Amino acid sequence: MKILVVCGAGASSTFVAQRLRRAASAAGLDWDASAGVEHSVVEGGHDLVLVGPHLADRISALRDRVSAPVVLLPADVFADRDGVRTLAIARSAIAVARNTPKGTP
Repeated sequence: MKILVVCGAGASSTFVAQRLRRAASAAGLDWDASAGVEHSVVEGGHDLVLVGPHLADRISALRDRVSAPVVLLPADVFADRDGVRTLAIARSAIAVARNTPKGTP
């Protein structure tokens, strides 16, 4: 599973991605989480895109770029020090995507 965590400049997303990687590893998941900026969101690059709350106004544009699920993270995501909550958000998004037929809004 390749996950991209997006923020405005790539700084805050680095912390979220690192915490998510650690939480996934602790859960026995072989997931790769990396940080990026809006321009990093490209088709075929990732299985899931997590977007920082400060980019809420860009979420529709980001969803239009890729077929992978694009999820807006909650405003308090940076308080998730161990990444467990972010991991739960990612797992939920992936489960929903797997159970939603293609082309369903």
